[in-house]
Amino acid sequence: METQLQQLRSRLAQVDDLGRAAAVLEWDHQTYMPPAADATRARQLATLHRLAHEIFVAEETGRLLADLHSAAADLPPDSDEVRLLQVTQRDYERAVKIPASFVAEMTEAAALSHNAWVRARAASDFKLFQPNLERMFALARQRADYLGFDEHPYDALLDEYEPDMTTGQITVIFDDLRPRITGLLQAIRANGAAVDDGVLRRRYDVERQRTLVYDLMRRFGYDFTRGRHDAAPHPFCTSFSMDDVRITSRILADDLAYFLFSALHETGHALYEQGVSPALGRTPLGHGASLGVHESQSRLWENVIGRSRPFWNYFYPQVQAAFPDALGDVSLDTFFRIVNRVQPSLIRIGADEVTYNLHIMLRFELETGLLDGSLRVADLPALWNERMDAYLGITPPNDADGVLQDVHWSQALIGYFPTYTLGNLMAAEFFDAAQRQFPALWDDIGRGDFSNLLGWLRSNIHMHGRKFSANELLQRATGGELDAGPFMRYLTNKFMKL
Repeated sequence: METQLQQLRSRLAQVDDLGRAAAVLEWDHQTYMPPAADATRARQLATLHRLAHEIFVAEETGRLLADLHSAAADLPPDSDEVRLLQVTQRDYERAVKIPASFVAEMTEAAALSHNAWVRARAASDFKLFQPNLERMFALARQRADYLGFDEHPYDALLDEYEPDMTTGQITVIFDDLRPRITGLLQAIRANGAAVDDGVLRRRYDVERQRTLVYDLMRRFGYDFTRGRHDAAPHPFCTSFSMDDVRITSRILADDLAYFLFSALHETGHALYEQGVSPALGRTPLGHGASLGVHESQSRLWENVIGRSRPFWNYFYPQVQAAFPDALGDVSLDTFFRIVNRVQPSLIRIGADEVTYNLHIMLRFELETGLLDGSLRVADLPALWNERMDAYLGITPPNDADGVLQDVHWSQALIGYFPTYTLGNLMAAEFFDAAQRQFPALWDDIGRGDFSNLLGWLRSNIHMHGRKFSANELLQRATGGELDAGPFMRYLTNKFMKL
């Protein structure tokens, strides 16, 4: 068995290496690549992903898996070896349904689509992106058809990001959350006066922002010797290995909140990637359990911690000292209310915690309709604006602040959006569990000590990579299952007191 296991690990390492090499090119594509290199970079990415796919779906991989499953019958069910075989088998059964030529086609199309999105967003003109987006949804539907589905084509794509979750289950979660969120929103509006957040759009020196936020990232636990930050049109985190985990964002001189909260969000992702056990490296286990779990980490650090009163008790004096001209006349109480202002916004990543999930529901409805053919890409700007008005009572003034604001569809990340809401729910559950183990956790955070929280996340979530499913991680870490209750209690307790 040991020889065959080593042979399988060798094949999986090749696949992982090619995928990580492609990730380097994708990172460069969004950060430093000259614009004239669009077409050649798209072909390079297509080649790498095709080669990785061909190695993974080769008959030899299937033979090794079949032989090892019977040989591993006597191993502990939670051993790394057994879990590696289970996860690899699942990935293999999906991958063999998809032709290598299609993998190359979709990769190249996504790279070109991203470039079109960047240009269209800069010009605030959806028509510049429409042909690419039509192709991306056509390819996404083709991918769903290759993979197969029982009820809705969206199931096949969602399963890639959140294994074993279905469109029907997401619909039930959203149908449960929607009235609770809108009810809370109405109560908040009736409970307090409107908050003016204009303070956040005063002048904030870019280099001072960088120094301040980098220091905070280090304090959270991000290791800059194993990562870096760069500028990109849309914030993201990418991992080339556990020792090279990078984040991107933009630093705006007239928006203090943008860099701060996007950096905290991506730091949450990066802490997860830097915390995976090295023993799982270069295998399918060396990634996050699911994107919902991944988003739980980003949303936990960005919101549960980054918008909490204990955190600002610690951090605001540093921010005020860095920007005395902008914040010298702003008290801690006022600033805390500003960063927790509840107000429907045009932009998802700038949305408050109460209304954020309404943005996700809107995108989910559009994605499912575009995928099953009940909606047309050509109608998307109007549909977007109509649903923004229905959900949030506001209408985008242009395409850049509306239908073109997110990068996801340009990169074929169709089926991704619901994982943000799942992450919000899980984040509340994980933090409650950490607090049960460390009752003084908020006191720690108020002193700028995040070590107990990070240690809990490391031992209960990060180190396991994909070894356990999202449901298993929740059960092991919290003793419960996915539940909106803790999240809604968190929102209610916090915002009804502001």
